[in-house]
Amino acid sequence: MTSESSEPHYFRTPARPSARQDVEITLAGREVTVTTAGGVFSGDRLDLGTRVLLREAPTPPPTGDLLDLGCGWGPIAMTQALLSPEAKVWAIDVNELALELTGLNARRAGAPVTAVLPDQVPDDVRFAAIWSNPPIRVGKAELHAMLLRWLPRLLPEASAHLVVQRNLGADSLHGWLQTALPTGWTVVRAGSAKGFRVLRVTAPSSN
Repeated sequence: MTSESSEPHYFRTPARPSARQDVEITLAGREVTVTTAGGVFSGDRLDLGTRVLLREAPTPPPTGDLLDLGCGWGPIAMTQALLSPEAKVWAIDVNELALELTGLNARRAGAPVTAVLPDQVPDDVRFAAIWSNPPIRVGKAELHAMLLRWLPRLLPEASAHLVVQRNLGADSLHGWLQTALPTGWTVVRAGSAKGFRVLRVTAPSSN
């Protein structure tokens, strides 16, 4: 998830146990109670970038495999599961505390989510949609490698929606995606609010 956090290492599992707290939030029109913690991105609230993404992204496909790339404590994956209960929602993160909290929060909300490390997603899974508040502060090399690993796993004509803060390089990422992805892919700005851009990345057709 994109960092506006004061914790620079939220994308790694904390070495020591972190204090947890319960927070009341609204996801997919429902009031839910979630457990958050220090040591994960935005460990005390639903961050602004994620709120922009959840408002601007279209309703996810009703079936198929959906992906939350960099799940934190789970608000994006939970929203996907609440909106598309017949879909299989994957939530991935390299932070094992984030995965634990996502699983806990999803079960509490009755929103089935499979929260796993990236390498635990089977290689043959292809996604009907990807939503992400990507970890910009990991650095360009790691961010670019992550996106080039997961975006090509979209099904033909399926889309990813990425939210990125404007002053953290949203426009430069937009330009990079346009040149880094193969011919036939499209990258457009699908929304903009409160200093954030929502980029829609669409895979080409199978023809």
